Amino acid sequence: MTPKGLFVGLATLDIVYRIERLPHPNEKITAHRQDLAAGGPATNAAVTFAALGGEAVLLTALGPSPVAKVIRDEVERAGVRVIDVAPSLSYAPPVSSVMVDEATGERAVVGGDAAGTRLDPVPDEVVRPQLVDVDVVLLDGHHPQLTTPAGRLAHRADIPVVIDAGRWKPVMQELIGCADDVVASADFRVPGANDPDQTARLLSAMGVPVVVTTAGADPVRWRRGDDCGVVDMAPVEVVDTLGAGDVFHGAYAHALVAGFALVDRIRFAGRAAGIRCSHIGPRSWLGAVARLADP
Repeated sequence: MTPKGLFVGLATLDIVYRIERLPHPNEKITAHRQDLAAGGPATNAAVTFAALGGEAVLLTALGPSPVAKVIRDEVERAGVRVIDVAPSLSYAPPVSSVMVDEATGERAVVGGDAAGTRLDPVPDEVVRPQLVDVDVVLLDGHHPQLTTPAGRLAHRADIPVVIDAGRWKPVMQELIGCADDVVASADFRVPGANDPDQTARLLSAMGVPVVVTTAGADPVRWRRGDDCGVVDMAPVEVVDTLGAGDVFHGAYAHALVAGFALVDRIRFAGRAAGIRCSHIGPRSWLGAVARLADP
């Protein structure tokens, strides 16, 4: 059966510039390539899940603005169904400017996130129907008015919950209590932790069954109770890292539903993220990632 995932959180519009170097103060430079695509952690994870053959639903805030229409159209073309909970006619999604360094593939981002927007509390009655027949829920911690009820209701329904922990936000304290798997970046810190290992230990002590810590091309660390280990990532030629972590999360959620053992789903997600890093452009990697799901 086709796995179904609900991805809850942020949707943005990304304007991506591919440049040979970052500009100096007061300098204008010309981009060698420009792209326009939907972004946001939950959004990119949903696109990845759909590329792998899953049924992906994005629960987010868009509103009626022209920016929102561009985001919706682009995400739906990627095979993701969008549920918009922004009731206000004045709501507009954030727009980000992204500069990708041609020499390294690394990206620099200037833009807004959900912290700069206002979203009314989302009633359980709006979220609960979206959980029907869902196999996994991914929360990115943005839009706490939305991610909090989604996490709580999914946890009560015994649906696996994956938390994308890019950076600590106040809502994380509540979301962690709903989590089955926390997939954190090496920069993520629980308050009081000094490094990624201490963060993982604290998350485990807080009751998180599985903690996975990514660090770009470096080995991925995992912790499950008192057990821990390291998974090496296959080397790739890096040309564009934009959204690679989000791709990892979407592929990890897909592998979790497929029943992969922990180390195997880390390897699978790492391969998907590596494919993304080896392709130039926001969506050029979709076909190659889709082939990972071929028998």
